[in-house]
Amino acid sequence: MVMAKNGFVFVVFVCCLAYHSACASQPNIVFIMADDLGYGDLACYGSAVHHTPHLDALAAAGMRFTDFHSSGPMCTPTRAAALTGLYQQRFGSQFDTALSGVDDRDLGLPHEAVTIAEVLKPLGYSSACFGKWHLGYLPPWLPTSQGFDQFRGLASGDGDFHTHIDRSGSEDWWHNDQIEMTEGYTTDLLTQYSIDFIEQHRSQPFFLYVPHLAIHFPWQGPEDPPHRRKGMSYETDKWGVIPNPGNVAPHVKAMIESLDESVGKIVAALRKHDLQNNTLVIFTSDNGGYLTYGPNFRNISSNGPYRGQKTQLYEGGHRVPAIFTWPGKIQPSVSTATTHSIDLFPTIAALAGIETEGVRTDGHNLVPLLTGEASLPERMLFWRAHSRSAVRSGSWKLHRDGDKTELYDLDHDPGEQHDLAAQQPERVNRLIDAWNEWEADVSRSIQELQ
Repeated sequence: MVMAKNGFVFVVFVCCLAYHSACASQPNIVFIMADDLGYGDLACYGSAVHHTPHLDALAAAGMRFTDFHSSGPMCTPTRAAALTGLYQQRFGSQFDTALSGVDDRDLGLPHEAVTIAEVLKPLGYSSACFGKWHLGYLPPWLPTSQGFDQFRGLASGDGDFHTHIDRSGSEDWWHNDQIEMTEGYTTDLLTQYSIDFIEQHRSQPFFLYVPHLAIHFPWQGPEDPPHRRKGMSYETDKWGVIPNPGNVAPHVKAMIESLDESVGKIVAALRKHDLQNNTLVIFTSDNGGYLTYGPNFRNISSNGPYRGQKTQLYEGGHRVPAIFTWPGKIQPSVSTATTHSIDLFPTIAALAGIETEGVRTDGHNLVPLLTGEASLPERMLFWRAHSRSAVRSGSWKLHRDGDKTELYDLDHDPGEQHDLAAQQPERVNRLIDAWNEWEADVSRSIQELQ
């Protein structure tokens, strides 16, 4: 099968994997992505505050990763990378950070990009995106232009969980390419859409992508009041009604536990229709959590033992929870393998029966790791957020911010407290050279798109 999009040709070889009895047994894929959920926000990742029994059960039944990384420290970058298997920088520097609802309303994920939904479609998969898109604010930059059969949710980076008004004061609840405002708490609506989709497509393979808004601000649990009204700007008042800004934790706790309940209901829907043994469920987060925000907001999220938070390239900004569950195929285990958002595309493609040789991807197929057949080969991983950058090679991580260069050995210093750059100049230079080669490579991709 050959897929061509505006001059880009992607060769995809369709085959049945050894553990598929026939192509008709292609697995369903449920990919749930939380927003701003920190590494330490789930009980199965060490939280003593949040009650997350459904996610804990998912982790206990599958493979829980302790060294999984989002492709960026903000929303848009990771979404672009996860859905395409490519570093988001291949689509331009605007994907280094979040697309702005003020300056980037006429931008979106380039149509040349090939998404998971697009490579699955020729195999008979139905695909839906229910949740936060944040790869374009308006048609033609919405999911239905990128291979998804259905889209319901918000296009922007954040919306009121009750009124569904974005921070610019605009209505932001879509049904495919049209605004269709709906009453209900965002997490509950996305859950019900997902349950209905599973029931409607239980007799054919499906790809269900659920990019939740939780726990992104406005920090509103199900019982917190609505905040935003149409026609008013919330650029300087985007956080919700927080009586005690010094302790945002109670609002976040309610959001996390609502998110956990959503996961439980989606998994229950799979069981109801006897689909659990033919469905891979993936759960992760788009970046690390906020610990603080601005001068006032404190005690928000938890990134466990890791330094930094959302927007930063220290581990707390991009080391995130990741759980892969597929009964009978993935054994209960904990993996310390260094893995990344770009690995999701080739992994899902391979599980669907697509040989990823010939598919343009920066990621690794995790199937051999998930099934216990093989470990991952060594590689370097790269991050860029405008003037900030990072490189990971084995246990070594180089972090640069402007003229400041730091080097950490994560095996002995996971909290990035002891800078070894002055003691390891040769290693620093090798990692800088590798990063420069990577940046030149992704820059060539931008030229190909123009």
